[in-house]
Amino acid sequence: MAGAEATPAVSFIEVSRRFGDVRAVDNVSFDIADGEFFSMLGPSGSGKTTCLRLIAGFEQPSSGHIKVHGVNVEGVPPYERDVNTVFQDYALFPHMSVGENVEYGLMIRKVPKAERRSRAADMLKLVKLDGMYARKPSQLSGGQRQRVALARALINRPRVLLLDEPLGALDLKLRESMQNELKAIQRQVGITFIYVTHDQGEALSMSDRLAVFNHGRIEQIGTPSEVYDHPASQFVAGFVGQTNLVDGYLGQRLGGFPGLYAIRPERIRILPPDGEVPMGMATIDGRVDSITYLGATSRVEVEVEEGRLTVIEQNLEGGTAAAGRDTGANVRLIIERRHIQPVTESQ
Repeated sequence: MAGAEATPAVSFIEVSRRFGDVRAVDNVSFDIADGEFFSMLGPSGSGKTTCLRLIAGFEQPSSGHIKVHGVNVEGVPPYERDVNTVFQDYALFPHMSVGENVEYGLMIRKVPKAERRSRAADMLKLVKLDGMYARKPSQLSGGQRQRVALARALINRPRVLLLDEPLGALDLKLRESMQNELKAIQRQVGITFIYVTHDQGEALSMSDRLAVFNHGRIEQIGTPSEVYDHPASQFVAGFVGQTNLVDGYLGQRLGGFPGLYAIRPERIRILPPDGEVPMGMATIDGRVDSITYLGATSRVEVEVEEGRLTVIEQNLEGGTAAAGRDTGANVRLIIERRHIQPVTESQ
């Protein structure tokens, strides 16, 4: 019907998963749109991987309902769900060739050999491994093995692909490269990707939306910019990126009212002690306590009345942006008021 809302790819409706007295997932509700790249972000033990396993069918909810494309899936075994999973350890068969690994799901479904070969070749081309059909997994790099695992998961044409920290075993440079490739592949195939990670950089760089988990609950769901620029809680502000959390006298001085506030360190500017303050800025004077050179940026720790603020400055001119501001120098800090975000205290 025209104007009707599209059915979500995945829906959690008041879902809990208990292990004895432990609530790994605690009354969680959210929708994931069809075709969305959705990340579940949080520290170890926060409930994100349990949610992924609930979608896959490896776990069953203790209460609540899970729907995949509008159909309740409680009690439906994993092999009957229109989802597939890519794991961190790749789970490739070492005795099979790359092509045989990719074809495996089609072989189980008794797809004819010629069609299996054709579809496997298409998948290997998609993940930039064409020409490697006959190689063994042991002959591949970590990044190449991850691509094989991705091709094997995609060849069955699932409507939802689950990715459980798939880049965790890769080194930093390769991980960053694979982030770009994963997002490009997701756009090309157009299916729903649900990505579990504890790495906030991965979640921010790839996701259409992300959910931040803490102690089995979701603290915030939003686009990367919404979560980063407008953190809903103390936990989100501290877990996603660096932040200054201020309350008491300093919070009231900068925020205008008593409360807890989050201020991203790159949103603070440093002026000379007598620097002119533009309209609409909060300001506070302080003294430079330390300067740490980080290459592209410098971190400046500033002691202020009733507190301490961290400032991150880009090193646009080379050297340090804080050159000339020796430790102990008096400075003036200015912050646009819209960057002083009130947050709730996390339990």
